[in-house]
Amino acid sequence: MQYGICNLSIVSLRFESSDKSEMVSQVLFGEYFKVLEQRKKWSRIRLAFDNYEGWIDNKQYLEINEDLYINLSKNPLKLSGELIDFVSDESQNLTPIPLGASLPFIKDGTLMIKDNYFKFDGCILEGEKDKHRLIKMAFSYVNTPYLWGGKTPFGIDCSGLTQMVYKLCGYKLLRDASQQAQQGDVLSFIEESEPGDLAFFDNDEGDIVHVGIIMKDNYIIHAHGKVRIDRLDHSGIYNTDTHRHTHKLRVIKKII
Repeated sequence: MQYGICNLSIVSLRFESSDKSEMVSQVLFGEYFKVLEQRKKWSRIRLAFDNYEGWIDNKQYLEINEDLYINLSKNPLKLSGELIDFVSDESQNLTPIPLGASLPFIKDGTLMIKDNYFKFDGCILEGEKDKHRLIKMAFSYVNTPYLWGGKTPFGIDCSGLTQMVYKLCGYKLLRDASQQAQQGDVLSFIEESEPGDLAFFDNDEGDIVHVGIIMKDNYIIHAHGKVRIDRLDHSGIYNTDTHRHTHKLRVIKKII
């Protein structure tokens, strides 16, 4: 088995081994993974955080050994807490990193990516936060444009938003809305929900295709065109701009 770590800001994770292939997710600075298959230009990887799989350009990551992979898995997760920040290498070259980037082995402002050391003096998020912090964290993404497969304040999809908000608060969600819908406990009514619970929505075939974070007073924050706040009722999401329902409610889940 081979292993790798991302040493760039934001790297596309693709459905197939081609630059033209659909981006299914993103790999952020400091994220590490198993390499399941390696070709001349591409590698199929499985991210350690959520076991999500896809193809990554071989030029966009560093290979690491099994010992380092195991040590990374034992190291408490520490994340960048600003919308955009920077790390600097030993030659003072800057690398921009987005909100939620990982900071492996950081101590006294120094972190390590394989054998490379970087300086970082920004905000660090670690450990589990109180549930009410989920909504505050979600506000950091308001007006972020929708991007299929996106996980950053420069472009994000609905399940990327929920996953990153929970991750920044110290909790683990799977990557896709259909996967997240398998986690947590079912609530029977909206009235039973608390801010931070997740609402899932399906299409005409009954497939889960959308997710958002429930707020107080029957509002929801979700990614639809952009990260926005709309009304939530027993039918689904009511768009406050177009004055119509856009998503059909399927189930509400309490994750924490």
